[in-house]
Amino acid sequence: MHATRAAAAGHTASPATARRINDRLALRLLQTEGPLTAGQLKTLTGLSRPTVGDLVERLQEAGLIAVVGESGAQRRGPNARLYGIVADRAHLVGLDLRTRSATLAVADLLGRVRAERTVPVAPDDPPGTAVATVLAALDQALGAAGAAHPHTLAVGAPGLVDPATGRLGGNDWIPSWHAALVGALRDRKAPAVLLENEVNLAAIAEQRDGAAHDRDTFVLLWLGHGTGAAVVLDGALRRGASGGTGEIGFLPVPGTDALPSAGGCDGGFHSLAGSAAICALAAEHGLTQEPAPAAPDATDAPPAEALVRAAVAGRGSAFLDALAARIALGVAAVCAVLDPGCVVLGGEIGRAGGAALAERVAERLARLSPLRTEVRAGTVGGRAVLLGAVLAARDAAQNELFAPTS
Repeated sequence: MHATRAAAAGHTASPATARRINDRLALRLLQTEGPLTAGQLKTLTGLSRPTVGDLVERLQEAGLIAVVGESGAQRRGPNARLYGIVADRAHLVGLDLRTRSATLAVADLLGRVRAERTVPVAPDDPPGTAVATVLAALDQALGAAGAAHPHTLAVGAPGLVDPATGRLGGNDWIPSWHAALVGALRDRKAPAVLLENEVNLAAIAEQRDGAAHDRDTFVLLWLGHGTGAAVVLDGALRRGASGGTGEIGFLPVPGTDALPSAGGCDGGFHSLAGSAAICALAAEHGLTQEPAPAAPDATDAPPAEALVRAAVAGRGSAFLDALAARIALGVAAVCAVLDPGCVVLGGEIGRAGGAALAERVAERLARLSPLRTEVRAGTVGGRAVLLGAVLAARDAAQNELFAPTS
């Protein structure tokens, strides 16, 4: 008899446990490979034909898979049926919260986006008004996607997320409507709400579909209004004891006039690579004309993005060199502690700088650090946080739904 994937390290799984493991294995294959016949599932799983027949029947009864076609124009009958995941079995929501806007996407169980909305939030809007605006946009998007309610929501926001409480905190500058919105979403009874730091979600997107797709260990350096980092070690996202892993803005570095403090990151790496510091550096190199932002999703785009984009276009090579030298200071410190082997430049500045900035950072990093480190430009783009939120929501929903009871 062919051994199932349920056996592990000399221990024999109970029949119920074996069925759950085999069901999940088949569902994962249907997710990654697309629709498959029972014969193809048998080949890919190594399970016996009767076992595959039983799991196909169970998953159909659970509403997780259905017949979506037949394999081959000339073939007919049970052996030719193609089974696929019922994508509308659950709907997911990803939210990207910024200081002055919120972008949300409604996706199906496979992570395919069905509807998307972006709403502005005025600086003087009361928290209640901002929350009502976002919730109205969410309901509109759910309606457009044909979803009665979401199964899981994942929210990406700036600031610390306390792993013990799951609440936002740690920064006074975070808009109060962010926490109010998360609370309002959690008050809705149906969905599970996952709250994650925005840079961590961007790292998930870069690992699954972007510049770090071939890396189990890497650091995403976020360069936008401020600075941040996400750390992925051996395939796992590391958040730290208080959710503060990657608060690189507080990193003491040479070249600033002071040191950071517990109350603020001025004097740290933020003072070299935050948006205001980059604008000042550009002015020193004669780049003061700010072209209109090229990206249509730039509601919260830092002014430095346009300057970096202009420099890459050929009007500021010396400025790019100086900026790369600053960024390399922070990267070298991270590499000395973590040795990630790969650093991805993300955020609005990383996206604007692209390969031109990444190559310059890599060159200067090689002078500062003996550790071999690739520097790559992020490829997911301005939707990295949103796509990471959708992926996180998909993973959570599938973890629950892809373990049907026998």
